[in-house]
Amino acid sequence: MGTKPTVDPSPRSSADRLRDALAEMVRQQGPDGAAQDLTAATLCQLAGVSRNALYRYHREVLHALHKLQEQHRSDPDPTKSAVLQLRGENEALREEVVKLVALVDHYYAAWRENRMLLERRERELAELRRNIKPRVVSIRS
Repeated sequence: MGTKPTVDPSPRSSADRLRDALAEMVRQQGPDGAAQDLTAATLCQLAGVSRNALYRYHREVLHALHKLQEQHRSDPDPTKSAVLQLRGENEALREEVVKLVALVDHYYAAWRENRMLLERRERELAELRRNIKPRVVSIRS
């Protein structure tokens, strides 16, 4: 007589199966493995989970897979790294431009305020000069 396969009394969740399958894929890869073997299709096949479920319900496992793929890329594209470097430099320059624009705005506002103060002082002095009656003072005694 044949033996019946035993059923696990506590079925593991799909998240647990995906994590275990991801760990197994990493063990099989080793440190110099290629990222091409670290695919969502392979992960889902090992875990017995549909790709739709992976993308819809298990984002954290998907992000972990993407991180592993990035870590295992052996030959980064030199143009891609140059583009990334230029993007970083552009972002730094944009931040500097924003700071410079803020400074220009600040100094322009200060200039306008000082110009208005000077114009008011000039009007006040002109008014004082108009109101003063000139007196002739003799220097001889």
